[in-house]
Amino acid sequence: MTVTNPAASRAAEILARPVTLNGLTVPNRIAMAPMTRMFSPGGVPGEDVQAYYASRAAAGVGLIVTEGTYVGHDSAGQSDRVPRFHGEDQLAGWAKVAAAVHEAGGTIVPQLWHIGMVRKHGEAPYPDAPAVGPSGIRVDGTEGTGRAMTRADLDDVIGAFADAAAEAQRIGFDGVELHGAHGYLLDQFLWERTNRRTDAYGGDATARTRFAAEIVAAVRERVTADFPVIFRYSQWKQEAYDARLAQTPEELEAILAPLTAAGVDAFHASTRRYWLPEFEGSDLNLAGWTKKLTGRPTITVGSVGLDGDFIRAFAGEGAALGDIDNLLDRMERDEFDMVAVGRALLQDPQWAAKVLGNRFDELKPYDAAALKSLSR
Repeated sequence: MTVTNPAASRAAEILARPVTLNGLTVPNRIAMAPMTRMFSPGGVPGEDVQAYYASRAAAGVGLIVTEGTYVGHDSAGQSDRVPRFHGEDQLAGWAKVAAAVHEAGGTIVPQLWHIGMVRKHGEAPYPDAPAVGPSGIRVDGTEGTGRAMTRADLDDVIGAFADAAAEAQRIGFDGVELHGAHGYLLDQFLWERTNRRTDAYGGDATARTRFAAEIVAAVRERVTADFPVIFRYSQWKQEAYDARLAQTPEELEAILAPLTAAGVDAFHASTRRYWLPEFEGSDLNLAGWTKKLTGRPTITVGSVGLDGDFIRAFAGEGAALGDIDNLLDRMERDEFDMVAVGRALLQDPQWAAKVLGNRFDELKPYDAAALKSLSR
């Protein structure tokens, strides 16, 4: 039996509205959050990856943000099963993914990724390439066998992101998302604990943003003016859940302003729990503050549709269904523009169709058995 009620009708009304990100019109306010799957041997996405994304688009997800994909730099990442966004076979595979999502009625952007100096993978991403970061320091504060990036390293990585973005537009994607969150390379530059440089790329919050802003500007130069560039960032890190880039709105503005000026069209503000206020004295969450400070569209994310945060689910405890009334309240007053759904959509590919179709009684709770497909 299908249950309909006023709250469900309200969900459909609020979430089904189109939204514009630069030159892209997304058919509704639901995005699929990027989630690492490691199902691409040789870095090549195959037919299963096509089906995975296309099935969510067919079920009503307006914007697919792919799992993180390595840009074409030797130290970008070490897994042979994580997809790459460079190479003839890899890009041919991604072109088929984009076509499948479009045929299903959705839009899609790749998330472009460089892991930098990370605790678990910081020793040697590839056999002949050292791990690199702003200061050769891991997110947990320890020194690895990697090294601080030189000027040549910075230029190479900037070029790798720009090349990937240009390829994304060439093969039919609708935009790109730059991964600047969760303690990976761009975030390592943004955070004072991992960026201890004394040159123009280190120092205060604005200086620490310079590298990411130069990547945005380089990407902007390689794609057309109407091609959306999304920037994902977070306060928390994989190895430091309580980390903060900014303690105040003023500090956050110092980080976001250079990125906005460089050409970011929308921000994807990653939090563990979307409903928590980011700063004292206001109910706005991180996406809400980002929109207020930049004027750009924002995407919120963090345990949407679950009764607890995703870290508990990641630990293997699972999570029951949670209502989205708070989410709808915030979207109704335009605190942010879109919502990205992760684990709930991983568990239930039909999540968007069920929510938009007032079929809340058919939603499936998150199950820890899906842990092998979880994202970073």
